[in-house]
Amino acid sequence: MDTARSVEPVDIARVVAEARPGTEIVEIVERTGGQLSTVYEVRTDTDPLIVKVYAPEWAWKQAKEVHVYGMLEQELSGSIPRVVHVGDSVTILTKLDGVPLSELEPPDWRATYKQLGELLARIHRIGQPEYGYLTDRILDPLPDNEQYMDRQFAKKLTEFEQLGGDPKLQAKISTYVDQHRHLFADNEAAVLCHNDFHEGNVLVDPDTWRVTGFIDVENAIAADPLIDIAKTIQYSAHDNAEKLAGLTAGYGELPADRTDLYRLYHSLELWDWFQSIGETTYLDSIARDMEQLVAT
Repeated sequence: MDTARSVEPVDIARVVAEARPGTEIVEIVERTGGQLSTVYEVRTDTDPLIVKVYAPEWAWKQAKEVHVYGMLEQELSGSIPRVVHVGDSVTILTKLDGVPLSELEPPDWRATYKQLGELLARIHRIGQPEYGYLTDRILDPLPDNEQYMDRQFAKKLTEFEQLGGDPKLQAKISTYVDQHRHLFADNEAAVLCHNDFHEGNVLVDPDTWRVTGFIDVENAIAADPLIDIAKTIQYSAHDNAEKLAGLTAGYGELPADRTDLYRLYHSLELWDWFQSIGETTYLDSIARDMEQLVAT
């Protein structure tokens, strides 16, 4: 049963007026609403703003967003929303120009993905002291990538079993991870990872095909940078040769064996998530992806 409380109504015009005195509001449009927050676009006489209103139980998500955007600001100013105001359950951000890449068909996927690779490389310049899930700090931090990924795979495999996943596939995944876990040690330092860098979170100017930036940092972790790259491949690039060539051109060469290990992890995590919420549409195709990965 869903026990999350709805987001309480907030006077958006008043919040914006208090945060930015003198701002003339032209229009307020509700963009999305969900369990975590309700999002509004506030069109003003100058630049538009994004106002996110969080339910009280998700205050830690609000703190995480502010913290992660703060870490990104020095390296990626102009490519991320800027935090304008933080209040009680309310965050105001600047609105990035652009259209989600998922809604477009660029004339040159290689050139577009080269820009994605360059952005990811800039994110990964931001070092982290340990490995783990980020809020406004690293939760349950671990000192090295081997311990972190051992924990993550064990957790997701347990969930897979509890959620009724195929025992034969589970055994194949466990064997594959055991045979390749030595690769985790190839990463010696954690960095900031967006951990959801897919086409839906990347914004593009459709007139120039310039990538204007990215949004949605709520999945951010401190980890091996290749786990970030692998998620972009698994969620968006797949086996598209042009996308993969562009990603590599922008980011640099990728060790295939460790990347495939992380692709397996992301597929396992996604299968668990969809099954847990009763979304069965993609379960078979995700399972086939995992079968292919463990067969390599």
